[in-house]
Amino acid sequence: MSNTVEKRARLLPVLTAVSAAALLTACAVGPRAPEAALPPQASGALIGSASPAVSTAEVREDWWRLYNDATLDALIEQAFAENNELEAAEANLRAVRASLSESRTGRLPTTALSASGQRSRASAATVPGSNGATQDEVDTYSVGLDVNYEIDLFGRVGSAIRAARADADAAAAARDLVRITVAAETARAYADACSANAQITVAERTIELQADTARLTQTLLDNGAGTGLDAAQARSTLASTRAVLPNLTAQRDAALFRLATLTGRTPAEASVEARRCTRPPQLSQPIPVGDGAALLARRPDVRQAERNLAAAAARVNVATASLFPTVSLGGSIGSTALDSSDLGEDGNIRFSFGPLISWSFPNIAVARARIAQTGAQSDAALATFDQTVLAALQETETALSAYANELDRRAALTEARDEAATAARLSRQRFQAGADSFLTLLVTERALASAEAALASSDALVTSYQITLFKALGGGWAQEG
Repeated sequence: MSNTVEKRARLLPVLTAVSAAALLTACAVGPRAPEAALPPQASGALIGSASPAVSTAEVREDWWRLYNDATLDALIEQAFAENNELEAAEANLRAVRASLSESRTGRLPTTALSASGQRSRASAATVPGSNGATQDEVDTYSVGLDVNYEIDLFGRVGSAIRAARADADAAAAARDLVRITVAAETARAYADACSANAQITVAERTIELQADTARLTQTLLDNGAGTGLDAAQARSTLASTRAVLPNLTAQRDAALFRLATLTGRTPAEASVEARRCTRPPQLSQPIPVGDGAALLARRPDVRQAERNLAAAAARVNVATASLFPTVSLGGSIGSTALDSSDLGEDGNIRFSFGPLISWSFPNIAVARARIAQTGAQSDAALATFDQTVLAALQETETALSAYANELDRRAALTEARDEAATAARLSRQRFQAGADSFLTLLVTERALASAEAALASSDALVTSYQITLFKALGGGWAQEG
């Protein structure tokens, strides 16, 4: 327990925007639950928000609409409607909410209606003075209503309800987490398909250029002005570039098949629009990232961890309540008669009312063992919450850094591609004029092909890092009651 105290001392409590910062623990017995506190830096601006590629504006739930891509919008809506993992998460949430409804019935009295009719005859051996004579058969009829209500003096019922409510909140957060993942991975699969097509386009353009070079060297060789070495090198370079195409096609198909699965379709039903896309989605504005406190309030994994902590703390109180007696008020009313027509007559009415107190003294060791068990589970839930908060901050800052640095890399690659294109154009002109050797032309064309491929790959990474950042920010969910 001392390690937990030391950890809470390091993570100083601050005002948290998490949906339930202070856990519900107002019950008559049991320890107070540890508060779900955030580290001080979580309430301020994110470190990576200083980049001009992002802004501190509030994060949008429907972040994918920032791309202004109708195909992407339609695919994500389809995934929300058809994704099987999301459907399973919704079903799990309904099941947990049903358990909450069951727990709430602990506040209500239990009732039982009964009605019976029987014919009986006593044994002569049990009737004094019967001298073994056969006893008369007797018909007996009875109806009744029994009511029992537990008085929750020590908070057992209330704590059980709080635990069930926290479980339902945690299941809702788990559903939201699946929704975020579905949105992000659908966007990523679509972007990957578009990026693969873009890289295929670059490769095909390079192949055309290198094919022209191969034809030119062959023409020069045929006319006696070239060499066989130049022609062979040109053909080798062309074949190497063509070898890239099958791998890029396989990457595109894999992305399309992944997209089909996310949207509840078979691979054969993969999106035609995504197959035709030739450019990954592009943003025309900085990404809104908000601040640290809003991030942790929004992220479903943090909310889920906090609600699991609340449930664990409530169960400590349920276990503690077992040390105390259970007090119930019970009552019954009914009628018993020898003839069914006499049921309900004043003389045949019976009733009883009074408290019932039960207390399991011999099982006190069992109760204390359960308290120790639930207490340890609460400590584990607290540690999980702390780790989830830190992991959320780390994941977001990492995504911000990766995105900002890839933007810088793409800018440098764009400049390199432009310069390589200029060099290749001039080299071709000089080669045709006889001022440069074929080796110089080959080197510049290879540099251009490499620069264009690197730039296309960076474009794909920029979009992928954008989606990773949106996922880390927790957008794409709708909080429900």
